[in-house]
Amino acid sequence: MRYKQLDLNLLVALDALLQEQNTTKAALRLNISQSTISGMLGRLRTHYGDQLLVPVGRRMQCTPLAKELAAPVHELLRQIDNTITFQHKFVPSDEQRNFRIAASDYAISLLLAPLIRRMRTLAPRITFELIPLFASPGDILKDGQTDLVIIQEEFASEEQPQEHLLSDSYCCVIWTGNSNVGKSIDIQSFAAGDHVTPLFGLFRTGALDESIFHRYGIERRLQVTTHDFASMAQMVVETDLIATMPTRLATTCAERYAVRLMTPPMALPAIRLCMQWHRHLTEDPCHGWLRDELSALARMMPKPGMTWPSPSPASTTANARILD
Repeated sequence: MRYKQLDLNLLVALDALLQEQNTTKAALRLNISQSTISGMLGRLRTHYGDQLLVPVGRRMQCTPLAKELAAPVHELLRQIDNTITFQHKFVPSDEQRNFRIAASDYAISLLLAPLIRRMRTLAPRITFELIPLFASPGDILKDGQTDLVIIQEEFASEEQPQEHLLSDSYCCVIWTGNSNVGKSIDIQSFAAGDHVTPLFGLFRTGALDESIFHRYGIERRLQVTTHDFASMAQMVVETDLIATMPTRLATTCAERYAVRLMTPPMALPAIRLCMQWHRHLTEDPCHGWLRDELSALARMMPKPGMTWPSPSPASTTANARILD
């Protein structure tokens, strides 16, 4: 590479020549031949218009210009070497970084809220921007619109790396005052009820494919569609609506609202959450550390218990229990 008419490779030869003040030793230092180093010295003399090294007796000595060049050339090469071999020393507490994470309210409540609380202690200078899942993960990762996506595995992109986080099940959520449903919900009650469901993204995709219910001869009447999971629990309060939502989130909602959690009367697929990122971030130390923290948090989460939580204080209905 040339810069201002100088082949920058010659700077390495110049440093060796000025340090050794001997062409033979400089050639050995650079592992090149005597004739090659002599040729480089000739080109350097032409560029600088100076002899740089002159014979004095049996030795070579630096000219005044060469003496002025010796220190800055050596320092320049040292800085280049440091730049080439530089490795970022990642210290979480010192890291300044902003992460854009695309996730549903379910993933935010379950994983990202406790992660961010943990980050306030471990890495308080890292900031987060949580955005909705407005497009396919492949598109938003490829375009660099987000650093991390948390999504159900069946919707993950095949083009980018992913890692499983946790599994969950679905449960039915009804108001404690819903007299249409007894201690458990059967197929008939489920089919006869009006439902609330979330639709996500630009294409308004449901969390559960309606074909699952069609197998049981059920055409759900969707009286309310919303854009997230959490609002489903609020929609059923003081109504006879039925919400089918992730068990872990429903358990949290039951601590705030007068709702009951019940086992669905049909087999529903498990929810498998994963995180996904662009492949160029795989070796990023800060990104890798954040992924490890998220994985550890997911592993520490208890599985949904066999007993549903007590309804909120506003409810006087006894707890419902899993029947399977």
